[in-house]
Amino acid sequence: MPKPDPRVLARTAGNYLKEHPEEIVRALRSALGLRASIPMDALRYLAREFVPDNKKAPKDIVIEAAPPGVRIAATVDAMGTPLRASLILHIEEIAISLTEMRIGVRIEGLTLTVLGDSSSPLAGLLKSGALDLSKPGNLVAFMPKRPPMLVEAKDDRLTLDLMKVPKIAENPKVRRYLSIVLPVASVRAIRTKDDHLDVHLKANLGGLSQAIAAARQTV
Repeated sequence: MPKPDPRVLARTAGNYLKEHPEEIVRALRSALGLRASIPMDALRYLAREFVPDNKKAPKDIVIEAAPPGVRIAATVDAMGTPLRASLILHIEEIAISLTEMRIGVRIEGLTLTVLGDSSSPLAGLLKSGALDLSKPGNLVAFMPKRPPMLVEAKDDRLTLDLMKVPKIAENPKVRRYLSIVLPVASVRAIRTKDDHLDVHLKANLGGLSQAIAAARQTV
């Protein structure tokens, strides 16, 4: 995966704001409402620029707002079977602490379309309709190699804990930043609206002294 260059990201963001000055007003309005409003164009840019260009990586990625969720489509290779996958992702649970970064998502409208004339076992199951795509969590639960961050999969719901990923859990910067931010702010919800991803925050001014103390310890 290409490593992001902060200077390139800053220049790209600056050019985008020049072309879309209304985003500055929206950002200020959102901040007053304790929200961070991220244009979907930013997510599309990241997917376009930083998804690895190799055989196993998703291709032709589409990201769209489907309020309150996000519609995602991509061409993927699953067990040697080329597929066009599409779904709507709803983020329904967020619990972040120093020991867990738990995210509960619900998958709606999953479709898997076989591309070409593949005759693999998976292609046969999909073409016959034998797989129940309305409950993708049950399918994921039977994966032989589940990623460590996947802690629960049932029906149309998946629960992830990013702290199960060693690179995140063992990164001292992650724990340092969390110890500063969590006493004063937490994520209440993540929803889409008007082609934007809105991160709704909850403030706690009572934890300001704890945040300051944590910040001093990191200096």
